[in-house]
Amino acid sequence: MSVMRIGHASLRVMDMGAALQHYDNVLGMQVTMKDAAGHVYLKCWDEWDKYSLILTASDRAGLEYVAYKVRAESDLDVLQPKIEAWGIKTTMLPAGSLPDTGRMLQFHLPSGHEMRLFATKEQVGTDVGSLNPDPWPDSVRGAGVHWLDHILLMCEMNPEAGVNTVADNTRFMEEVLDFWLTEHVLVGPDKNIQAATWMACTTTPHDIAFVGGPRSGLHHIAFFLDSWHDVLKSADVMAKNKVHIDVAPTRHGITRGETIYFFDPSGNRNETFAGLGYMAQRDRPVTVWSEDHLGSGIFYHTGILVDSFTQVYT
Repeated sequence: MSVMRIGHASLRVMDMGAALQHYDNVLGMQVTMKDAAGHVYLKCWDEWDKYSLILTASDRAGLEYVAYKVRAESDLDVLQPKIEAWGIKTTMLPAGSLPDTGRMLQFHLPSGHEMRLFATKEQVGTDVGSLNPDPWPDSVRGAGVHWLDHILLMCEMNPEAGVNTVADNTRFMEEVLDFWLTEHVLVGPDKNIQAATWMACTTTPHDIAFVGGPRSGLHHIAFFLDSWHDVLKSADVMAKNKVHIDVAPTRHGITRGETIYFFDPSGNRNETFAGLGYMAQRDRPVTVWSEDHLGSGIFYHTGILVDSFTQVYT
């Protein structure tokens, strides 16, 4: 049984035309299909699955759900009773509930976020193919993001009331889905309260992250770029297109990633993320960040937290 990687994110957007301009022309994704219900499906040039992002027209922004891909259909049957043994209700959605995708195991994390697991999705190939491929296609547009890399979820946290869904989610991901912890922020008088965690199921520093806040929501979805130069170029593309940039290009202390944060037209935060940082391996010691060093953990260059970064999310 194995969760391999993030599969797709489903976002609500308030202006589909503006959203398509953003994800298509600014990030460089491509529309692969639209369905009768009005959902739009997109992929990045270096992805082989048919889509990694689903956009749904709505009167409010935010995350509908995030889906992770497991190795085999049989994994869904193994995982369903394990999830339910945790006291979490599940639903097995039949194949075809989502276009060109097999069965999906649907449930909610302790934080309330909807998650789905699936094993099969139509593969259409990357834009450079798999036979003697070039390093990149001639059709790259905008920032030219390679793939959907990870997601960060804001999770309700009120230690005084005994509520910490960051810790609950982290334990669930470890015990049930076999993710492992790469880094965490510990706070409180005894420095034992998990205020934020970064977790991996691949070899990158994080495939999902959880940060505590007054309510649960979406902090950002992140797209991979090759290098610091590509992050800078993506900032130029955003400036040309008058994209609302939240945090200009910088480096994280946590994960060591090179980054820029910005918003789509509906207010959903995006990130372009570069730099491997380190190999996330199961026997790598967990990196601990203390509350007094959190500024440099998030924004290494200045060491100063940006208010909007933790206070604004969908």
